[in-house]
Amino acid sequence: MPFIPHTASDEQEMLGAIGVPNIDALFDEIPKNLRAATLSEVPAGISEMALQRLMNQRARLDEVALSFLGAGAYEHHIPAAVWDLVGRGEFMTAYTPYQAEASQGTLQLIYEFQTMMTRLTAMDVANASVYDGATALAEAMLMAVRANKSNKSNRVVVAGNLNPNYHAVCHTIVKNQGLILDVLAHDPATGCLPGAVEAALEGAAALVISYPNFFGGLDDVDYLTDSAASAGALVIGVVNPTALALIKPPGEWGTRGADIAVGEGQPLGIPLASGGPYLGFMCCRQQFVRQMPGRIIGRTVDQTGKPGYTLTLQAREQHIRRGKATSNICTNQGLLVTAATIYMSLLGNEGLRQVALTAHSGTNALTNLACQIDGVTARFSGPVFHERVLSLPVDASLVVEKMAAHGVLPGLALGDWVTGMDDCLLVNVTETKTAADIACFARLLADAIEEVKATC
Repeated sequence: MPFIPHTASDEQEMLGAIGVPNIDALFDEIPKNLRAATLSEVPAGISEMALQRLMNQRARLDEVALSFLGAGAYEHHIPAAVWDLVGRGEFMTAYTPYQAEASQGTLQLIYEFQTMMTRLTAMDVANASVYDGATALAEAMLMAVRANKSNKSNRVVVAGNLNPNYHAVCHTIVKNQGLILDVLAHDPATGCLPGAVEAALEGAAALVISYPNFFGGLDDVDYLTDSAASAGALVIGVVNPTALALIKPPGEWGTRGADIAVGEGQPLGIPLASGGPYLGFMCCRQQFVRQMPGRIIGRTVDQTGKPGYTLTLQAREQHIRRGKATSNICTNQGLLVTAATIYMSLLGNEGLRQVALTAHSGTNALTNLACQIDGVTARFSGPVFHERVLSLPVDASLVVEKMAAHGVLPGLALGDWVTGMDDCLLVNVTETKTAADIACFARLLADAIEEVKATC
């Protein structure tokens, strides 16, 4: 945090020089109903030494021997070369490449990232980039309402099996923009959206589909996309980039494909780090490119015919009038984009596919082993990618506590996230988990269940 040297008298002197009575007057154009209230939950300041001690203590709380927790952030193997290259000064200290002639390397790398993401999602164009997956979805909602010229509704239908964190972030961002978010409840038997959605989509500007969904399942995206198109609604796909190495990309959903695709780029070479930083990616069909927030890198030729790269279509408030801006995004998460680009370059098409296949087969192996434990079953039927919900014979949060005490984080207890799922555990397996790891999980799960039973 930067040191701010201004005293109260300094502030008064500056305010007097510009003829303003107080600091609040500098923000009088902001309506009072939009201003934040007093930050009552912010604690008193502490010393630098005390802060470092506190953060070290909290960081140690994250140390576990094995983690099967996913729910939006995933532990993948990251080749050593990724962050060795990202740590080079050319990337680590590079600033936004406004000066194209001095930033060709950075611009080309971002251009390659955009190309890779369009290939992965089968969409026409990608930006580079937005803050994270959740805020990417919020921006996509705003973009869809602007872009849907045939339907002036401000209502967005959101899949009920979307990650609850994503839904909460989107609500916070778009509520003051006048958007209405209607939740389309999932089928309690399958965890997927119901087989009849036409009535829910009537008059909606857009439909948000999560693929895979929060429970790990795979919805019928072809039916959902075609239903939305028939209702005049645009389709926003929230996708896992690793999964797209195996499952149908959003650009190929239904007859016409999704209109916008967003997601979290963390699985692409970015380590788990107590919540970030991450990067959000966003792709769309060509016809909506001018509504896309953030920035796009374009490839052209110079006066001698040599290829060159430059920033283009920067419809941000830094560059145009605020009222006409598509977004106030002020970063492209460039360092994380660099890591993701190098990661995808090293793995290639087949490498990413093998990562996805190994994760999928590991999830099936864990499910089969866990379901041999008395009282443990798969909560939902249907195909999954690399996450699945297990139904336990006891409270899942108590099982998590027992297993965590042995250094194994077994997954996410869903009781605090979804009503009526206190006995459910969302588990994730990636290519980092061996057969021995999965066997350890099953053994500790069985022991933890018996311990909980004994105390109830």
